[in-house]
Amino acid sequence: MYCSNCGTQLSESTRFCPACGSGNDQPFQSKAQPMTLRGFSPRISDPLFAGYLKNSNRWSAIFSMILALAAVIGFYIYGEVSSEMDNPDALYIGFAIGGMFLLIALFQILGRKRSKTWDGTVEDKKIKKKSRRRDYGDDNVQYEDYLEYSVIIRSDQGKRYTVTAEDSDTLYNYYQIGDRVRHHAGLNSYEKYDKTGDKFITCSACGTLCDIRDDYCFRCKCPLLK
Repeated sequence: MYCSNCGTQLSESTRFCPACGSGNDQPFQSKAQPMTLRGFSPRISDPLFAGYLKNSNRWSAIFSMILALAAVIGFYIYGEVSSEMDNPDALYIGFAIGGMFLLIALFQILGRKRSKTWDGTVEDKKIKKKSRRRDYGDDNVQYEDYLEYSVIIRSDQGKRYTVTAEDSDTLYNYYQIGDRVRHHAGLNSYEKYDKTGDKFITCSACGTLCDIRDDYCFRCKCPLLK
């Protein structure tokens, strides 16, 4: 069962929630019937989500610094051994590419911090047949077809957002026109209001598909919002 105030999972014998201190007066709810599966889950306030976001930002920064350092070192070595470009010109290019990696990570982190929570409604769904260009070198250029599945969500403020996937209709089939959804800040994920009848649920942290009967994501261990 779960705390009615913050959504933290509790054992049947727990009298007070260890997270928020609220008294526990809820009847036991089994894993086979997790809550009502209708409504936006209060479990979004679980500290595990804050920890996941903190780790995501930290790893984005670390990974970008590794790539930036590799670019600088790689181009410096290239400038020393190559006859096509000398240092410091090669080193300047390395700094430019390294800076680009750092900027990308910075924008990702700022994007998570600036995103907002909002509610909306699935307005439309589309399937488009597209093609992409593949260049395999030696003038071997090929085009391959793929399907783009889109779910269009209109926020209560009137702005439209599109969730897309290539050659995968999982999310396309998961959402139905008219479904109420909530976009969670930082995570940049969507939670469906009515999950009754669903066999799986998408982890709002890492996006992994989990069994609707589970309480936590088996990959990132964050609570499933239900």
